[in-house]
Amino acid sequence: MQDRLGMALRLTAREADVLRLLARGLTYTQVSDALGVSLHTVTTHIKNVYRKLEVHSARAAIWRALELKLLGENLEPAAASAGWR
Repeated sequence: MQDRLGMALRLTAREADVLRLLARGLTYTQVSDALGVSLHTVTTHIKNVYRKLEVHSARAAIWRALELKLLGENLEPAAASAGWR
């Protein structure tokens, strides 16, 4: 867990932005449009987040980021009420 925490704390600002937008329910295409980057760039950020958080899905990445308090408190109630575990 300590190693995972160390890697997670090394999320880049853009990786965290992508993860926050996914947590709000945006699709990869919508994230791409919102950030003004290509879809390929979004998928690259997502792959990096998955590797750093040691997960294999967006849902698991969001949950792990919430556990590690990487997304801020304002997203936690919405994700928790959606039954993400």
